[in-house]
Amino acid sequence: MTTIAHRQVIIVGSGPAGYTAALYSSRAGLNPLVIEGHEPGGQLTTTTDVENFPGFPEGVMGPDLMANMKKQTLRFGTEYLSAKVTSVDLSKRPFHVKCDNGAEFMAETLIISTGASAKYLGLKNEMELIGKGVSACATCDGFFYRNRVVHVVGGGDTALEEANFLTRFAEKVYLIHRKDQFRASKPMQERTFKNPKIEVVWNTEVKEILFNETGVTGLKVINNKTNEITERKTDGFFLGIGHEPNTKFLNGQLELDDHGYIKTQGFHPDTSVAGVFACGDVQDPYYRQAISAAGSGCTAAIRAERFLEAEHDKKNQ
Repeated sequence: MTTIAHRQVIIVGSGPAGYTAALYSSRAGLNPLVIEGHEPGGQLTTTTDVENFPGFPEGVMGPDLMANMKKQTLRFGTEYLSAKVTSVDLSKRPFHVKCDNGAEFMAETLIISTGASAKYLGLKNEMELIGKGVSACATCDGFFYRNRVVHVVGGGDTALEEANFLTRFAEKVYLIHRKDQFRASKPMQERTFKNPKIEVVWNTEVKEILFNETGVTGLKVINNKTNEITERKTDGFFLGIGHEPNTKFLNGQLELDDHGYIKTQGFHPDTSVAGVFACGDVQDPYYRQAISAAGSGCTAAIRAERFLEAEHDKKNQ
């Protein structure tokens, strides 16, 4: 019979939240294992300049920031496994974790930091142009479009929030929507219609991203009422069609909100199952920033440490 490795702390996912949780857990002597998935470092590894993470007055490249975070955790003994978690059994402790490479583990505590993936349109060259004119985060990249013309696609609160935020920097923001009315909340719609920098392009879908060696130069779009195809010049193309939290592997074992994000308890990272903690974008549909994700990774690690201490005290009473 094969013995399954037993760990005090397993962190599922990487990125700022997972790496910070690993840093705190390893410094607490818990020898955490990080199962980092097939995209180690998360979405920041596809980002170029990061200028809103404290401690870098000249900014830092996203991949460099993630590499340094990981390197720091390795210094304190964090172990990494390049695999993806396919399923977990949270019905009893220790929790059972299975990976796509066949590895299995038992964990006294789990920290989930699998993030939320931005939704994209699936256009040709779309992913290759991320950081070169294509973005799914106005808060992250809006600063780079000062006095530029940008386009945002979407019709919900996310798209309208992105468009309004971008007007702080861009000269003009065009909001492309495939229908003739928004599904966003009424207050958000009113705010958008009142913004003189925003122009709505109704009944329109993006068919192709135009670009050259320096990045995005325009969009080829179609009016789905007239079938007219036109080209629109732009300096940036922002996706505002939402995010999908990476929680499918949980198979409904944790309480989620209406959009699939893990529910946590108030200011704490505790989930609906004792001993399971969530941090980063997988439980945060509101801020979605590297620094807030890192902070939540800290709280998850501290809660896991204190949970284990309390369990130890119970056994020794």
